Amino acid sequence: MSAPTRLSADEVNAALRDLNGWSLENGKLHRQFQFPSFIEAFGFMSSLALVAEAMGHHPEWFNVYNRVTIDLTTHDAGGITQKDLELAQRANQLAR
Repeated sequence: MSAPTRLSADEVNAALRDLNGWSLENGKLHRQFQFPSFIEAFGFMSSLALVAEAMGHHPEWFNVYNRVTIDLTTHDAGGITQKDLELAQRANQLAR
């Protein structure tokens, strides 16, 4: 199986226009989600973990109480790929 193709800076910037709340930070897609409680933040993480596992693509993330910070990159490709964009979109859907 070959590594996913790294997106160009122009492709990433164009995609960011459609990814509400996401930005580019240190070469990774970045977003912080905030929830009403720890339980809701943890539930979000659990749901997204199932999606990530099914995709075979796992986030770098950090949780403190009601906040979940996510950074996405595809290490095999050395940057952001379509997989990162898809996982970011799914995170946004789950956070609603």
